Amino acid sequence: MTALLAAVAVALSATPATASAASPEREIATGLTHPWAIGFLPDGSALFTERDSARIMSVRGGVVREVQKITEAKPNGVQSGLLGIAVSPKYAVDRTVFIYYSTETDNRIARLKLGQPPQPIVTGIPLGQRRVGGRLAFGPDGHLYATTGDAMRPELAQDPNSLGGKVLRMDRNGKPVRGKSLVYSLGHRDPQGITWDSGKRLYVSESGESTWDELNLVEQGRNHGWPICEGKCGKPGFVDPIVQWHTEEATPSDLGYARGHLYMAANLGKRLWKIPVRDGKPGTPEALFVGTYGKLRAVEPARDGSIWISSTNGAGTDKIVSFTP
Repeated sequence: MTALLAAVAVALSATPATASAASPEREIATGLTHPWAIGFLPDGSALFTERDSARIMSVRGGVVREVQKITEAKPNGVQSGLLGIAVSPKYAVDRTVFIYYSTETDNRIARLKLGQPPQPIVTGIPLGQRRVGGRLAFGPDGHLYATTGDAMRPELAQDPNSLGGKVLRMDRNGKPVRGKSLVYSLGHRDPQGITWDSGKRLYVSESGESTWDELNLVEQGRNHGWPICEGKCGKPGFVDPIVQWHTEEATPSDLGYARGHLYMAANLGKRLWKIPVRDGKPGTPEALFVGTYGKLRAVEPARDGSIWISSTNGAGTDKIVSFTP
């Protein structure tokens, strides 16, 4: 009974009574198909990926143009294709971005100077029709992080020798930062969101199988339980999520941080979750834009204090919008 009451309390804490207020949204780009990830360049323009077209696009001042098609990417029309993008913190000097994409045999991470062929730095990430992860982000330590899914093979998440179901950390050449392994944390099902708060704490959002979606506070070497645990299970050796949602309320994708709050895109939930965090502890989540844009995929805080989000409903109906919380 105690466990049941605790689960009910968690579920209630993840369901808002009312949606938070935010500034009016501004359309950045429209007529898109599955815009998956967004990254800002030093000149204020933005790059974004389209999963199914395998194109890197740019947008500035309302003008959208194709920068490059990644012909090496092989979308399957479900979840694989051209996914994450991360702009080098030294872009003004090295003119480099990093991308995560699917081929016919694997998922991989590549270094790229726009207009030139991608140079793979990590290959052999397990490929599946679904649950491929795919987010890239540079951490406060200057290293590149990637989220990978279990590729519909749950046992991979607990295999320390597999790159599936993990958070990976690497240098700019795709090599482990310290030690012999790229694996930073394990036991993940389909993590698609990654960000850090002002205290340099790492958060990851991930989709559950059928009951609980998760927001995790991640530290190096920790095991987040999948497939033994979905949501909070309290088993020794595993780390419980700090917030969980029923899958119909979330099915999380990207994650961003701004002004003391995490912002988590929800696909099936068709909303943006706003979660206050302080010293790694979450407050009560609130919902923004419930049903307004359908399924949401990308969340990227901009330098001007606004937050950009993308919808991912397909058929050329998707858009990128911004708002100021």
